[in-house]
Parts: sequence; C-alpha cells; structure tokens
Amino acid sequence: MTPAIDLLKKAKAEHRVHSYQHDPKAPSYGLEAAEKLGLAPECVFKTLLAATEKGELLVAVVPVAGSLDLKALAAAAGAKKADMADPMAAQRATGYLVGGISPLGQKKRLRTFIDESARQHPTIHVSGGRRGLELELSAKTLAQHTQGHFAAIGKP
Repeated sequence: MTPAIDLLKKAKAEHRVHSYQHDPKAPSYGLEAAEKLGLAPECVFKTLLAATEKGELLVAVVPVAGSLDLKALAAAAGAKKADMADPMAAQRATGYLVGGISPLGQKKRLRTFIDESARQHPTIHVSGGRRGLELELSAKTLAQHTQGHFAAIGKP
C-alpha cells in the first residue's frame, strides 16, 4: 500500500486501484499508464510540482496528453510566476519518487490545482504513489481529498 491508497481507504472514498508492469525506459510515465491500461490519455492525469517566485510549492494535476500552463497555474495561485519545481524538492515535499508522485497522501499538504477538464470525465486516473500504480476516482473525490481547486491550467 501507498499513503495515497491508505488515505482513500481510511476515508472510505470510492476508488479503484490499477497496476501494470512499469518499463523504466518509458519516455512518459503518464502515457505509458494510459497505453498499458488501455485508457484514453485525456482521462489519465499527471501530478507535477511547480514553485512560485516566493518558493511555495504547488501541485498541478493535468492530462498526460498535454502540458502544464505555468502562467495559468501562477494566476490560479495568486502568484506572479511559477516554474517547474526541483525534482529533489518535489520528492522531499511529497514523500514520493518522481514518476510516481500522487496528488494524494503527500507528506506536506501543498496547495493543489486540478485542470478543469477533469470534471468532464466520470472518473480520472492519477498516480497511486508508485510507478506502475494508478488510482481511478472521480475528479470531485480527488478535489475533496486534496483540498484541490479546479482551474484551466492544462495546455493541449
């Protein structure tokens, strides 16, 4: 079990766990998950960490088929600017390894922003906290358990 799965089980939140054999040579962890689980890439979301100009770490959850709009994330967070966070800082803050960072069950509670496209799907998939492990849940459940905010932060 991972902290993400433990959190959902403890809260009795509706979710499903999916696993697949992770290939360390895969160029994109998120697209690999979509392919191996037979999912539409727009339903699979990656968890990225960004840092504001003041050093605050933010969690961004965006579709794996697109990318993160750093300007839109900064605006949603009320910051002037955001850049991708240092991978080591992301690992320290979340307790997860890059490529397996889940938006759920992180060591530190960071402000979380979920691309509004997530609301278009009955369920979405996010990392379960380990490469090769995905969680299926509703966008509403994800927002509830991350105290996340929906915003237009993804780019196709």
